[in-house]
Amino acid sequence: MDQLSFASLDFAAKKKRTKRDVFLAEMAAVVPWAALEAVIAQHYPKIGPKGGRRPFPLAVMVRIYCLQQWYNLSDPGAEEALYDMQSMRAFAGLELGRDAIPDETTILNFRHLLERHDLTKAVFAVVAEHLEARGALLRGGTIVDATLIAASPSTKNEARTRDPEMSQSKKGNQWYFGMKAHVGVDVHSGLVHTAGVTTGSVHDARVMDNLIREDDRAVFGDKGYVNEKKKRAARAAGVLWAVKDQRKPGRQLSSSQKKRNRKHGAIRAKVEHVFRVLKCQFGYRRARYRGIAKNGAQVFTLLALANLFLARRRLASA
Repeated sequence: MDQLSFASLDFAAKKKRTKRDVFLAEMAAVVPWAALEAVIAQHYPKIGPKGGRRPFPLAVMVRIYCLQQWYNLSDPGAEEALYDMQSMRAFAGLELGRDAIPDETTILNFRHLLERHDLTKAVFAVVAEHLEARGALLRGGTIVDATLIAASPSTKNEARTRDPEMSQSKKGNQWYFGMKAHVGVDVHSGLVHTAGVTTGSVHDARVMDNLIREDDRAVFGDKGYVNEKKKRAARAAGVLWAVKDQRKPGRQLSSSQKKRNRKHGAIRAKVEHVFRVLKCQFGYRRARYRGIAKNGAQVFTLLALANLFLARRRLASA
């Protein structure tokens, strides 16, 4: 039996559970750890390089990677947090006096492994299957939307240029530099079933077809998805076209159009819960890396974890 340190015993005996303790306990209970590890295991090294140390257990690295996403930590920041916070060490299954703590290079290499093999997309798919199997993710209708993720406009780098894979996008009267995360959200549960990432200048309507499932009988969206051709095709197929009506130049919306927009807007608002979790709960307001591939890999993980966070009480009760 492993012996606990005095710090761990003091932590276990404390009288108040912090918000972090509660959050980590909830997520530990609802994340399908075995399924995530099974997806990654075939690419994770079983032995260390010749003359090198043995790899850390996969279960430990997966949990550390999740901690990075939940608390918006860089690779060095994740290493320091593990040294500083007993709650995070306990979540990762590490004991300070007994176990080695993964350094920032080990954490970086694990992240690169996931990016290199597109494993975060597989993680997103596994979580979606897990939620669907438990009745949390349903079918029947989709809400489509996109959110802007700002990127650094700085040119203080070797190339002295901004990230060439990011671009300008205008929202209202404000210009933004960065990328877009596009999502298809289940109209019943508000959980993401399909996602994608593009540079900021790509119009939302261009990726709309990729976000809708074949068996969807209703499509909700804001004014950025207005398309008369798709509207006629949807109605001909018996699909409810619930994209908000847009005012035409020189004309005002009729009272019936305004009423329709309010009715459908109340349903479409469910998509904002996912973006709130990403940006407010997980603190993901700015792209951390250069290039679409690395940032896109992180977005898929964040969306999978956001789904689990939003469904945590349903999963726990089930």
